[in-house]
Order: sequence, then C-alpha cells, then structure tokens
Amino acid sequence: MSLRTSYAPGTPSWVDIGSPDPQGAAAFYGALFGWVIEFDSRPEAGGYAMCMLNGVPAAGMGPQMNPDMPPFWAMYVTVVDAAATMTRVAELGGTVIVPDFDVLDVGRMGILQDPTGAFISVWQPLSHIGSGVVNEPGAFVWNEISTPNIEAATSFYGALFGWGLDTQFTSPDAAGFTVAGELVCGGHTAGEGEFPAWSVWFAVDDCDASAARVVELGGTIVMPPSDLDFGRGAVVTDPYGAVFGIGKITNAV
Repeated sequence: MSLRTSYAPGTPSWVDIGSPDPQGAAAFYGALFGWVIEFDSRPEAGGYAMCMLNGVPAAGMGPQMNPDMPPFWAMYVTVVDAAATMTRVAELGGTVIVPDFDVLDVGRMGILQDPTGAFISVWQPLSHIGSGVVNEPGAFVWNEISTPNIEAATSFYGALFGWGLDTQFTSPDAAGFTVAGELVCGGHTAGEGEFPAWSVWFAVDDCDASAARVVELGGTIVMPPSDLDFGRGAVVTDPYGAVFGIGKITNAV
C-alpha cells in the first residue's frame, strides 16, 4: 500500500463528500471500494465519518451541508497556514466561500472558489494529515480540474499553492501541476457541457468490473470505461448524483 505520514505543502491530501444520505452513501462506497465507514458519534463531529481502507483513513464522508448544490467530492490541498492562504485568495482573483476555521483538534480548513469557478479546499494539518493511503485500489489516485480558462487557473494555483508545470503534460489546453518537481494533479480546458470543477479519481483493480458494480449498487455511468493516457478509466456517479472517476492505472500520470 502507498501509505502516507505527511504531505508537502501544496499537495492534494484529502477528499471527502457530503451526502444527502450518509448511511446510504456509506453502503454504496463500502461495497464498491471495500471501505469500512466509521461515523464519529460525538455531537461536535456533525455526523462526519472516516472511510477506512485496511484500517487506514482513505477519505471522509458526512451530511450534505448545502442542499442547494448537488453532492460532490471535495479536494483538499495541504498548506502551512490556512489563514494566510485564504487571505491570498481574493488578492489573486478568487473568492473565499468559507473562511478558515478549526476542525475540532485535527486541523484547520477553508473553502474557496478559483477565478474560473471551481471550488477547492485547503487543509492545515494538526493530528490529521489527510489520506493515510493513496494510489492504491480503493484510495484516491488523481485530481483534475476542468476549467473554461486553463491559463487563468494555472496562474491562480501557481501563485496560491506554488504549483509548477510538468512540460510533458502541459499544452495550450491542459496542465500537469507539480510540487517540488513531482506531478500531483492536472487540469484541462472544459469541453461542451462540462462545468468548472475539480474531479476526484479513485484507483480500482478492474475498471470495467467496477463500473458494472457501480450500476449494480444504484449509481450511473457518465463516461463508460475507456482507454486513456493513464490506463483505463470511467466517470460514474453514486446513487445521489455525486460524480467521481475510477481508473486502473497502468501508466505514470
């Protein structure tokens, strides 16, 4: 397993979902990815749960906070100082959606919207570093932004998180973002009907079988299993409409 004990600042480190039916979502994702969902019974935890993969936190889950938006998978980026990072957001043309705040005693977070419309969260870790396992079946393996203006997105995130660009994966319509020279996530110009958003991709052993399992469990297929640059991938939804990617990774991304 690709176990993690820390993340360099600027690295995507955590993903979570707010669902209109957390128990139903727990059943779906548990069956799909083999997660054991551990709900925190403390009132101050707000019904949040850790999605455990072989005893290690892989993702988070909780009640949907904004019923006016469809449920979605959120991406978090590790930062040294959440308050300082959020202060920079408006200066760079973004919008602070939720100012930075303490999450119990485990870390500090904030939610922002970039200048092109995509939402993203920041995470200043204390006792919780983020995902303890990545890049393994059942864990998140990739994050990618679809944006109407890849140049503006690249400029914003480069200034906010210090992301560089991997020339192998960067073109006028795409970007490969790096931290200390290591590829950590990517972006592409949104296609017709594709709205600005960060997508979360999870690794699976068999993309075709996992896509079929999604349907069996009440989800839907948005993009059927296809051969992509990184291997074989599909875009699916859970039974409540949250979109995510699944992929059998055979090539370095």
